[in-house]
Amino acid sequence: MKNLIYSVYVILPIILLWGAKFSKGKNFNDGLSLEQTKAFQGFLAICIMLHHIAQKTCASWIQPQSRIVHGLDIFVDMGFLLVSVFLFFNGYGVYKSFHSKENYLNGYFKKRILPVILALYSTTLIFFVARLLIGEKMDAMQVILYLTSIKLCNPNTWYVIVLPFFYLFFYVSFRFIKKDGLAVAATTALVIGYMLLGTRINHNDFWIRGEWWYNCAILFPVGIIFAKFENKIIPFVQKYYWAFLIVFLAAYYPIRIGSRMLGNMFGYYGEGWLPQNVIIMNRRITLLGHSILCTWFVMCWLLMGMKVKIGNKFLKFMGTITLEFYLIHGLFVELFGWQFDGGVRSPHHIKYVIVYVLVVFALGVPSAILLQNIHNLILGKKSKYKLVDINLTNIVNKKDNTQANKTA
Repeated sequence: MKNLIYSVYVILPIILLWGAKFSKGKNFNDGLSLEQTKAFQGFLAICIMLHHIAQKTCASWIQPQSRIVHGLDIFVDMGFLLVSVFLFFNGYGVYKSFHSKENYLNGYFKKRILPVILALYSTTLIFFVARLLIGEKMDAMQVILYLTSIKLCNPNTWYVIVLPFFYLFFYVSFRFIKKDGLAVAATTALVIGYMLLGTRINHNDFWIRGEWWYNCAILFPVGIIFAKFENKIIPFVQKYYWAFLIVFLAAYYPIRIGSRMLGNMFGYYGEGWLPQNVIIMNRRITLLGHSILCTWFVMCWLLMGMKVKIGNKFLKFMGTITLEFYLIHGLFVELFGWQFDGGVRSPHHIKYVIVYVLVVFALGVPSAILLQNIHNLILGKKSKYKLVDINLTNIVNKKDNTQANKTA
């Protein structure tokens, strides 16, 4: 039973490639179509779930060491690489939408920023209630910090905190700068400014609490830049496709090893024993290595996507609930691990990691659907998936008809 967790390395390729189609010869797939990117994001959401479970089961920092159960080790430090793909698609998508949809910036806050903020605070409230129910002790200040998300009540929400700021950077740049190239440069500069700010902030319990808040952020402007020059990049890459694919895939592992070596030599830590200016310099050197690695990682996937068209009903479904699943599955990761984020003992520890994975997924999917329905109700949008189909209009009409019959 213990070794069954290794089956994920067979299941994941099946999930990704089931129903996939290969473009032969000089034919290429539109690897950046909405359908394909949504399917891929659905797959990545599952990988991020495995990343969070890996950090609870086999990370080197788990104490005592006797709690470590190997199996998902490859996912322990994969989080920032996986999120880099999301950020690339975020940047790519917002730029393409700006240029393809008339008056796109009108109502921009409601379309792009409000749904992300709503997702942040709805899951914050859910985690807050869960923390109370499992017995976490809080004073008034802790309650305020949790409910405002200044201190993360849901430990996985950093992405949905920084994303609205990146969208805001895009809005300000493209609203007030009419020249497209300068607007792209301004957005890029603002994101880089955020990254440099991050390197100046020591590890803490609040916003920008660690390097994962910024070490893949560069992919948002990379996505924008790619979208801007897509019509030049894609034909050039297609012309020398196999050379690009071989070089990028062959160089990925050496780049990852090099990035890890930079991290070991310099790193993001140093508080308490190094001068602050040295810590900042070390972080920026390490950040440069991670930025290159993230960009290379994304480009490898894009190159493979040019020949392989993924997409099956399962990935299509997961692609529609990606944000909600990303945010809510962590609740079950915490409830069934050794301890809930913050130190309180989890109410039930699942011994076997494969069962842990299946339970988190089985509870995470319906919870994500329910959460999405709630968000859509608040935003006035139509829900695609419903756990319970309740037609309020019919209920009202039925009540009116019953009252009329009684009167008659």
